[in-house]
Amino acid sequence: MIESGLKELVQYGNELAVPNLVERVGVTYSDKKLYAVDEVRRANALEMSTLTSLVEYIKSKTDVSTDKMIVQVVSPEEVRLISALDDDRKREVLAEVNAQIPGFDYGRYIGHESFIIALQSKFIQNDDCELLLKFAGTVENGTVAQYGDDGVTQKATIKTGIASKGEAVVPNPVKLRPFRTFIEVEQPESAFVFRMRQDERNGIECAIFEADGGAWKNTAMKSIKEYLQYELSEYPNFTVIS
Repeated sequence: MIESGLKELVQYGNELAVPNLVERVGVTYSDKKLYAVDEVRRANALEMSTLTSLVEYIKSKTDVSTDKMIVQVVSPEEVRLISALDDDRKREVLAEVNAQIPGFDYGRYIGHESFIIALQSKFIQNDDCELLLKFAGTVENGTVAQYGDDGVTQKATIKTGIASKGEAVVPNPVKLRPFRTFIEVEQPESAFVFRMRQDERNGIECAIFEADGGAWKNTAMKSIKEYLQYELSEYPNFTVIS
């Protein structure tokens, strides 16, 4: 314990000492680590949630910027406005745009009713989405164990009337368009694997698993870049990258 305290005391004393600088063959060496003092003041980044806000901010010319600016599409959910390198070879982030996207638990089984509501509120309606709604919305509790699943299609008993019953078939994968990027651009369509199961405690549960290897992200980022390039076409000092 005493040795540890002495070691820390010696180390603290060394940190307070003036560094010794030695020059050898045109190179200056120091026996202590030196830190540059950053005298350039940088603003905190503005936080935004839409691409429209970013475009309006740029066009307003409210803040002074460098001769060249970079608009970086970081991900389908994030865009940053960045200055060019300053004299210290550093950049300033003037704005950060983060999309407000409804959450959905991909790859996790959720309750039957919650799944149906999510399909209606968090996805753009297309043919496959309507097919899933028909399938998931009419399957009877207690019949999921009877459905057939060959890895490509699923079949289950559904209600077709007050007394009659029929069968519905859902192909896999299904093509869906969830809200996953900024509302100003088209939501990319991608493949999902749909699964349903009967849980002893929770009843019917549904899940969709992403099946495109994340290719939708490239599509979304390309759309964001094209949107910003069009909106900023009259501002050649702003370069959009992704």
